[in-house]
Amino acid sequence: MDNMTSNQPYLLKAFYDWIVDNGLTPYIVVDAILPGVEVPQQFVKEGQIVLNISPSACVNLHIELDSISFQARFSGQPMQVYVPSIAVSAIYARENGAGTVFTRSEEELLAYEQALSSEQPLQSVESKKEKTSEPVESQGKTDKKSNRPSLKVVK
Repeated sequence: MDNMTSNQPYLLKAFYDWIVDNGLTPYIVVDAILPGVEVPQQFVKEGQIVLNISPSACVNLHIELDSISFQARFSGQPMQVYVPSIAVSAIYARENGAGTVFTRSEEELLAYEQALSSEQPLQSVESKKEKTSEPVESQGKTDKKSNRPSLKVVK
């Protein structure tokens, strides 16, 4: 039983579905100081941020076993949000507080940080400029054509 994976991502997805199926608004509490968390830092208070993950508040929501990602607007600015599952402290319904709190063990946190540190860092590569040619339309034509759109009547 020691080799079992965490049940937290499964419970997170189940609680999300349950809250949405009941017509309520799911909120998550995120530990914003953990490495790998990408949230708008101007809204982080005391190391945490509360995010509305309802279908009307975000697009392209993906709740995976290792993370939650979505796009949302914060003060009118679009942003891609990425939250490792281990950084989610709670999920609850805004309207009535129904939900759950997640705890993480020191072992889980240590394993997460070790997994992050063992990843290969990205390296930059030089790009080669390819030879570009004229568009096919303009090859061999010398007459000047207007770039304005036009309609042609067909009877």
